[in-house]
Amino acid sequence: MGSANAYGVQRTTLGGPDGFGRRFPAVPDCRMNNGELDAAEAPRTASGRPVRRWPAATVGVLAVFLGGLNISLLVIALPTIRSVFDLSPSGQQWLISGYFLTFGLVLVPAGRYGDLRGRRNVFVAGIALFVVASTAAGFAPSGTWLIVARLAQGVGVGMALPQVFGTVQRMFAARERGRPLGLLAAAVSASRLAGPVLGGVLVTVGGAEQGWRWIFLINVPIGIIVAAFGWRLFPVAERDQRSELDLIGALLLICGLGLLWLMQGEQWPGLLRWLFLPAGVAMLAAFVLWERSYAHRGEPIFNLNLFRIRTFALGAFIATFYFAGYDAIYYLLSEYLQNGLGHSELVAGIALMPLALGTVVGSVAAGAKAGRVGRPLIAVGLAFAAVGLAVLLVADLFLPGPNSPHAATLPLLLVGLGGGLATAGVGGGLVIAPNQTLALSHVPPAEGGSAGGMLQTGQRFGGGVGVAVVGTALFASLENTGDWLLAFRIPMAVIIGFFVTALVAALIDLVTRSRTH
Repeated sequence: MGSANAYGVQRTTLGGPDGFGRRFPAVPDCRMNNGELDAAEAPRTASGRPVRRWPAATVGVLAVFLGGLNISLLVIALPTIRSVFDLSPSGQQWLISGYFLTFGLVLVPAGRYGDLRGRRNVFVAGIALFVVASTAAGFAPSGTWLIVARLAQGVGVGMALPQVFGTVQRMFAARERGRPLGLLAAAVSASRLAGPVLGGVLVTVGGAEQGWRWIFLINVPIGIIVAAFGWRLFPVAERDQRSELDLIGALLLICGLGLLWLMQGEQWPGLLRWLFLPAGVAMLAAFVLWERSYAHRGEPIFNLNLFRIRTFALGAFIATFYFAGYDAIYYLLSEYLQNGLGHSELVAGIALMPLALGTVVGSVAAGAKAGRVGRPLIAVGLAFAAVGLAVLLVADLFLPGPNSPHAATLPLLLVGLGGGLATAGVGGGLVIAPNQTLALSHVPPAEGGSAGGMLQTGQRFGGGVGVAVVGTALFASLENTGDWLLAFRIPMAVIIGFFVTALVAALIDLVTRSRTH
């Protein structure tokens, strides 16, 4: 239902009769003409022209590609970096999961800030920070310096990406979002496809001492181009009346998620590490209470009522567990192929190509159909992902012993990587775009940035936890067995478990919907 505010602008209320509903920002409802926003009501660029939705979406695709490339490049170069700086297992995990940490922590506040103050400035500032941090990482003199630069990279990407999803949510009708969201998912997969090969080439050509630096410095020219086009094409604020920002809510959310994340660190003393759990839960409980109170007098950092939308809540759950497995695959296989089977970064990058290529194919194919048959596609995709990795796990059971790594590679490539990873990749493509489309399908456009930020937070939090859990399982298995072939199987089973968990949730949703209809 709707009500008019003091300025005569219609507002929308989400929530039940319990009074927990709250008002959305005063963004007028926009009429669609063949899918396009009416020029008089469309968001504007800084020049005053209506935002052109496909050019803006293309800039978003480039930004998403840049963020994904930064992950896949590092995973390939991680063994070299570990050798150069003599990093501990904890330091290695921080290089990857620390990026996910800061990335995930700023997504929701940045999304809300873009909703309220305009997306262009936040997007450009995030990309600019990412460029500066990449430069610092490329010239890092120590492992600590590199970890700090990685944390800053995560903040920059976390600021930029919610603006992309918020812009798509604002500029495209619900039935049309599958295509741009499919392209965004394909951009992530394309970065995973290009990253391992490009990273392997850079490290091989540049050498052990300098090659890894280029995996960060290559972000600089790409980032400058993305920022320049974002400044020109992204929308500025749509309202003259600006709401106050919920800074306390943002701080509580960041602290709560951050404390839970810190539990992954092996460097903390035992008691302190486990104190992070109740402290993080208490912070998140305080966040919920604060948001409920603040909703009656202002614009909260996140509208908790969005979790009452079944499609959004389910989409966030599936995204969290799916990406916990997906991001962990790259980490596990990179370690296994290089340290377990003794191959170079380039060979490892080429071996991982079927996974990324399959995801690109699946994402593009699923994007156009996401709005019509999204739920069955998600279930089928998750089943494909689990089965594909099960094939890879079975192939590993029949490999020769660890003393013949090159003999082990041929069956692994033909059966496991070529078949299993390709199947898992296509399955992932069938999951990502439909899940994002359905999760955001009933979210009001005025909440697009913060809702997209929360969805991405689930993905990044899941990805970071997945890498940490799988990394811990891998090194614990190695310590107990001393055998890479045996140690590889336990974390692979953990990844399959992540996919199965998401699949069970998707199947329950399909069954309950079929019974109610």
